[in-house]
Amino acid sequence: MTTPDPTIRQDGVTLDPDDLPEGDDKREAVRSLFDTIAPRYDLVNRIMTFGLDVRWRKQALKRLGLPAGSTVLDLACGTGDFCRESAKAGLAPIGMDLSMGMLVAARTDAPLVHGDILALPVAAGTADGATCGFALRNLVELPGFFDELARTIRPGGRVSLLDAAEPENRILRWGHGIYFGKIVPRIGGLFSDRTAYDYLPKSLAYMPPWSELRSRIEAAGFSDVERKVFVGAHLITATRGG
Repeated sequence: MTTPDPTIRQDGVTLDPDDLPEGDDKREAVRSLFDTIAPRYDLVNRIMTFGLDVRWRKQALKRLGLPAGSTVLDLACGTGDFCRESAKAGLAPIGMDLSMGMLVAARTDAPLVHGDILALPVAAGTADGATCGFALRNLVELPGFFDELARTIRPGGRVSLLDAAEPENRILRWGHGIYFGKIVPRIGGLFSDRTAYDYLPKSLAYMPPWSELRSRIEAAGFSDVERKVFVGAHLITATRGG
């Protein structure tokens, strides 16, 4: 009897990490990909999530729970969605992104910084919090990112991390696999770049299981690590320890 390959989902999408770039190759591939899709990134996001990404960001800021005037780092800020919502909530966002194309296309009045969020140009303990939208799986490595969050955020500060995820329900997971693996790349190809949106479902292979992810966040110095699961996404919040 043949043992099923765990890297191939029921919808036929291959999630083998060996097929995906690592290290510096991944950093450059991600930079180039997002430079390419930046001009129509917001449009494609709204279409492929049916506008739910806007609601998810609002939930992320609500669960961030910081008072007005708090300095919040929006990491991998893209075109500034989180920055705009943070400003509406009375926060003081600072956006950072590896992709210059994204920063050029950004629609926000917040200060923007071009750079790698694995090496933040921020003094230790000076930020009240951080947001990050749909970027964890695009980072070269996660432990270093969580360490940077812990370094730059003051004790008692908060993080709110939003990313794509498969639903936990088996039936919903099957339907999501079909949609994310087959339909989303076609939407991306119609309005933007097909190759870039072929990468998205495969990039889920970079993400460790939730139990491992939570342990890594706690090991970096965070407590009260919580997770809220949506259909097609999840939201992770945590508090910087003293």
